[in-house]
Amino acid sequence: MRTVASQSVKRLELLAPARDVTIGRQAILHGADAVYIGAESFGARASACNKVDDIARLVDFAHAYNSRIYVTLNTLIYDNELKEAEALIKRLYRAGVDALIVQDLAVLRMDIPPIALHASTQCDTRTLEKALFLQDCGFSQIVLARELSLEQIREIASAVKVPVEVFVHGALCVSYSGDCQASLFATGRSANRGECAQMCRLPYSLTDIDGRKLAPDAHYLSLRDMNRLDRIGDLVDAGVASFKIEGRLKESDYVRTTVAAYSQALDAVIKSSEGRYERSSSGLTDYSFTPDVNRTFNRRYTSYFLDGRPSANVRMASLDSPKWIGLPVGTVLSVKGKTFTVKGNEKFNNGDGIGYFDSSGTYCGFRLNKVEGDVLYAASDVKLTPGMKLYRNRDKRRDDIMSGETARRVIPVSASLRRIDKDRIAMSFTDDRGITAELTAECAEQTARSRQSEARRRIVAKLGDTYYSLRSLDDGLGDDSFIAASVLTDLRRRTIDLLDADRKAVYRYEYRLPQSCGICRFKDKPLDRHDNVANAVARKFYEDNDMTVCESAAEVVRPDAHCDRRVMTSRYCIRRELGACLRTPGGSRLPSPLFLRASGVTYRLDFDCGACQMMVVLPAELS
Repeated sequence: MRTVASQSVKRLELLAPARDVTIGRQAILHGADAVYIGAESFGARASACNKVDDIARLVDFAHAYNSRIYVTLNTLIYDNELKEAEALIKRLYRAGVDALIVQDLAVLRMDIPPIALHASTQCDTRTLEKALFLQDCGFSQIVLARELSLEQIREIASAVKVPVEVFVHGALCVSYSGDCQASLFATGRSANRGECAQMCRLPYSLTDIDGRKLAPDAHYLSLRDMNRLDRIGDLVDAGVASFKIEGRLKESDYVRTTVAAYSQALDAVIKSSEGRYERSSSGLTDYSFTPDVNRTFNRRYTSYFLDGRPSANVRMASLDSPKWIGLPVGTVLSVKGKTFTVKGNEKFNNGDGIGYFDSSGTYCGFRLNKVEGDVLYAASDVKLTPGMKLYRNRDKRRDDIMSGETARRVIPVSASLRRIDKDRIAMSFTDDRGITAELTAECAEQTARSRQSEARRRIVAKLGDTYYSLRSLDDGLGDDSFIAASVLTDLRRRTIDLLDADRKAVYRYEYRLPQSCGICRFKDKPLDRHDNVANAVARKFYEDNDMTVCESAAEVVRPDAHCDRRVMTSRYCIRRELGACLRTPGGSRLPSPLFLRASGVTYRLDFDCGACQMMVVLPAELS
């Protein structure tokens, strides 16, 4: 028997990253409704690959909680790789994977099973037209560009019929995802092939056309990390169904902390929704720590463009460092060699990681060797001076807490006991989704000499070696009915095993949606290298739908080096970040054009103020 939720209840999904299967398990235990993870190849994080057999084990673990596993197959695929990609997809389907996250539309023409397809962030979905196109192609879920405002998200979510997914936390690409070719042209490593060299995290000089520096060197393209923890309710109201945390290269601490924090935030929204929403997976999670996203890796935070174009005083970039500098913990009072005193309210620990900015503005770090109140001893030479601010990016005490088990996730079940006749009893367990398993045992009717109800409850509740937790017991046997402990224990074990089997049997997969007829929505827009057509199958797909491909992906055919090459398009604007927006007073204090220069590379910055966009261009005359 299974209770089906009302169609008016919308299910919400917290989608967590996993570098490997171990982290994937932790994400689920800490409250993730779904996990995205890379397979052996074709994932947009080439250094985060996992064997299909390992993913299959993660699938079994996840499905016990009705959590889903999505595999990233979101790189461009070359002609000579199409068969390899097909074979991998078939293996993933047999492993029970719930969906593939895809960029290359050649997948739509492959000979593959009917596995659900999700449109990757690499598809660069920043318009309603693009979202409808991907829906028409048969994608079951669409992740929107991180640059969209709340109102733009609302417009798209209300118009499409498939779930909309948005990023809510983690690192930000300065360029629209899927449309960054800076790494490709500078190093030969393509972001669309999972090999991004992170040109955006380098320090640059900002100069005029003659090479004169206009400001101190800084990490001008390095954005702060996204944090929309306090905006989950707004995103739910806007129609978002899946809330995605970035971080497939991150450590376990980061994943556990962010998942726990966002899971609690999502639960709070659902609790106040008067039954309009529920989580898409099952289970309740208890934490042994307080999830605080400020205490795990971040480059400081921004909500990005969620509220539209930000005011002039809102910072988006992490100009001083592309690293996590940590939380401010005090100010240096005095220094003597490796020993120094600190004024601050934080308690320090032996082994803490401490950082500071030296006199040149470079971020430096060291480990604490010993702590005696406000007198600290560095484990290495330091260049501290009185008045310097200190930051902690490794908290040894917190690390010790996080090194253990930090969450337990259980499926609450209701149990019942009843007598069928003089010789048989029945036990049943019902989970939180209404799935019931019931079995009987031979047990002749006997009268006990003492009260039995509490003893029976203790036996039924012994579920510690499973992921179930007893919520209630309806004991209809009577307080004076004697049932041998061995009979109850065996019946409990068999009934729980049956419940496991029943839950697996009714697990609901979502399959690939059919392609709509007449899906062309870009008939008047020829596709160029920024549309990432990398193989003949994808080209044929577009052409069969009346679209014109005038240029292949840059990974396949490099554009002429004698022409300007746009390598990034960004809603982030260096002029605005430096208080020199051309649309606000004072914007003329920076000349035009502007250039970013680093070792071996020079970019020109072009500005489209009407669209509020910045283009990073590799100029022909300097290439």
